[in-house]
Amino acid sequence: MGLYVREENNLGNPGVEILEVRPSSIAEELGIKKGDRLISINGARIKDILEYKYLTADEFLEVEIEHGNGEIWIYEVEKEYDEDIGIIFEGIIDKPKSCHNKCIFCFIDQLPSGMRETLYFKDDDTRLSFLQGNFVTLTNLSEREIDRIIKYHISPINVSVHTTDPGLRRKMLNNKNAGKLMDYLERLKEGKIEVKAQIVLCPGVNDGENLLKTLEDLAGLHPQVSCAAVVPVGITKYRQGLYELAEYDGTSAASVIRMVRKAQDKYLSELNTRFVFLSDEFFLISGEELPGYDEYEEFTQLENGVGLIALFNREVEESLKKLGRYNKKTRLISVITGEYAAPDLKMTASKIESCIEGLKISIFPINNDFFGPGVKVAGLLTGKDIMDQLKDKNVGSDIFIPDCMLKKDEKIFLDDVTVEAVSYTHLRAHETVLDLVCRLLLEKKKTIFHLYHNPPISHTLIIPPHSSHTPSITHMTHFTIILT
Repeated sequence: MGLYVREENNLGNPGVEILEVRPSSIAEELGIKKGDRLISINGARIKDILEYKYLTADEFLEVEIEHGNGEIWIYEVEKEYDEDIGIIFEGIIDKPKSCHNKCIFCFIDQLPSGMRETLYFKDDDTRLSFLQGNFVTLTNLSEREIDRIIKYHISPINVSVHTTDPGLRRKMLNNKNAGKLMDYLERLKEGKIEVKAQIVLCPGVNDGENLLKTLEDLAGLHPQVSCAAVVPVGITKYRQGLYELAEYDGTSAASVIRMVRKAQDKYLSELNTRFVFLSDEFFLISGEELPGYDEYEEFTQLENGVGLIALFNREVEESLKKLGRYNKKTRLISVITGEYAAPDLKMTASKIESCIEGLKISIFPINNDFFGPGVKVAGLLTGKDIMDQLKDKNVGSDIFIPDCMLKKDEKIFLDDVTVEAVSYTHLRAHETVLDLVCRLLLEKKKTIFHLYHNPPISHTLIIPPHSSHTPSITHMTHFTIILT
């Protein structure tokens, strides 16, 4: 490694502010610090994290840094191919691209007024798909942007497909560009970009034979289209003036399950993968038994709530095997969840109770009065509903709530009610250590068990299930029981 110093300030190119330098990284070794500015790499200005990843993949770099004192240093770096130099900054420097669609099933259009402003922003940005796992429709892409995705190998990309029929997709998304989907997917296939597909299924619109045709079109692009998830449309009570949609019930959900299972058998024979997977919600709505753990293969569609319950139960079972039996002073704890997850969590609670003598776990399913009875996932529960429905309940010493109920990195529910405000109903608020998936409301600062992921990965849910049109989730890598 070497360096040389420019004496002039680079006023014409302010670069991007460095938010953090990873410990033991190349950047730390060079003396680059938080607050310095990254000007360029190999003479190219950095516009976003994608360009950074692309430009830093080389073995030889010239990294231009403006330090806090105004001096501009150019570091000559020799490293391993694809080795990161350890600079962290905002992934998207400009504003995220907003959605230009008006989908007939859009959940954001079904939000009541008066919620925090950020909840109403619809993103449709391929960079966020790559960085955060967001699903994009590809309707606002230019030819230049398609070329950029291929050039920088932005992969995988999560794509909201819904249907491959050009006319129907234009109708469902209310966008004239929506019919170009298959052309874009063909381009991405040629560029060896992996695509994970999502289908929000609307009764009488894109299900039935249209669903089978969509799956056939997508499977024809396998392996670059690696898998497809099917999730039921979510409907709130705030649909006045919007496209009239029905909800899935037990009968219609069971029909979808039968159809998709036949398709899975076909693709397993032809492609050596089931390829299409149903979100847990279909099974919870129909009352049918969930697929076994192995049927979810690599769990590649957890972002869509596919296999969350199976994964959760497997991790619980493995953790309890390691624990064996344990005697504990009599203690009551509670878990808050949505209506869908409650029955399975009650069975899980019984398994834990059988291993820990003296422990009693109460499961409290919360009815979603805020969004309406059709919304039964934990991630869309509000602070007010929790307070109203728990105020007269004996919740014991600890209450567990899923992380997905809260704003990322803040203890705020969807209705802007704080964890502290909810805690006044029964308890005092307490935040657990960093990297815990579960947040606790504690009367006593003790934990009987908690869930965590290690190492941290993007998008986490502890209490399944979850659907694509709810706040983003991630998957747990471990279920751990801690006895204190």
